[in-house]
Amino acid sequence: MSSFFVYGTLTDAERVDSLLDDWSYGPTVELDGLHRVEGRYPTLAPGGSVHGRILRTDDVATLDEYEGVASGLYIRVEVPRDDGGEAFVYVGDAARLDADAEWPGSGPLRTRVTQYLDANRAIIKPIESGDDKRQTGV
Repeated sequence: MSSFFVYGTLTDAERVDSLLDDWSYGPTVELDGLHRVEGRYPTLAPGGSVHGRILRTDDVATLDEYEGVASGLYIRVEVPRDDGGEAFVYVGDAARLDADAEWPGSGPLRTRVTQYLDANRAIIKPIESGDDKRQTGV
């Protein structure tokens, strides 16, 4: 099954159950290198960290449709996990979501996001024992 780091509406089991037939949650984890920002829907921005969950499913097409990938509302990128694997992450177009986020560089959102992720070594890792559910910004 494919792994996804989810940090917004897809952390709600009832929502996921209404979308997907075959899925499961993995552990609660932290994505170090990005933080959550609010807009019409949540998205991610450079810096800080955000807690979320691992969602496992093979139904990538349904999640892409739900996130509006075809229309460019969100892009799907891969982020490394500290266990050697990778997980997909959806990053929204901040301008279209009315969110206060800016990605460095120029070019399409996918290019700017992947360049940032590569340069800043964003990683998904287990939440340290005793950590709370806070999110940190820049």
